[in-house]
Amino acid sequence: MITVIVEFKLPQPMTRNQARDTFLSTAPKYQGMPGLIRKYYYLSPEGDKAGGIYLWQSRADADRVYTADWKAFVRGKYGTEPGLTYLECPVVVDNLSGQIVSD
Repeated sequence: MITVIVEFKLPQPMTRNQARDTFLSTAPKYQGMPGLIRKYYYLSPEGDKAGGIYLWQSRADADRVYTADWKAFVRGKYGTEPGLTYLECPVVVDNLSGQIVSD
């Protein structure tokens, strides 16, 4: 599994409610996405940075999404270029399902 942290500095700070509304507008795009296990949207406490934390089944699944078109979508939606950090994720503790998952 691969975790990808996507972060971008916002041109203007957002409130939590503004971020929630914006995130809800894009969330359906990620439902049922092949290889995506889970996505968390986040907003910094100051409201000046936002992004997502994605858990993917594989690096190939992640790479199919983070294309030039996807980056253009993020720039259009948030007015800034996203930064991506890839992390190996060999074990996940899932307290909702009561499982420990490993690849």
